[in-house]
Amino acid sequence: MIVLYILLGLIVIILLAAFLMPKSYNVEKTIVIGQPAASVMGKISDLNYYSQWNPWQQTDPTATSTVTGNPGVPGHSYAWSGKKVGMGSLTLKSLDDKHIHFDLQFLKPWKAKANDNWLFEPWGDGETKVTWQNSGDLAWPIARLIGPMLNKSLNQQFEKGLQNLKKMCEG
Repeated sequence: MIVLYILLGLIVIILLAAFLMPKSYNVEKTIVIGQPAASVMGKISDLNYYSQWNPWQQTDPTATSTVTGNPGVPGHSYAWSGKKVGMGSLTLKSLDDKHIHFDLQFLKPWKAKANDNWLFEPWGDGETKVTWQNSGDLAWPIARLIGPMLNKSLNQQFEKGLQNLKKMCEG
């Protein structure tokens, strides 16, 4: 009986800890790329280039992907499915001369939605300061409990992705 009370107490403590954790996450990283903003924006708004710089897609070479719609036009979409990367899609929501906004949807291994936003600013002599920002909700209780690890992992992956993008654009 004591073991049952201890187990019940641990479950309550874990659920309470999850309740007190942040309900959402936000990751933002910046890099300067030696190309004009229009050129860099073209690589982001055309999802045919996505697998060439995106670090997650590169971790699962057996993953399949499908690109639909017209590059640079809202509705343009990249869908993926793989053992390591799960299943999901990235869909162009809107863009203007400085911003690109995507809807990011994960279907497997769990369902989640996020906002994937980009800012492009002229910088130096023909360079572009690129800011990649991603935010979303953390479901209770599991996602909130792993939120700190998720933030650390996303920060590392964003840095790698921006470095890949820089190499692709400047290459």
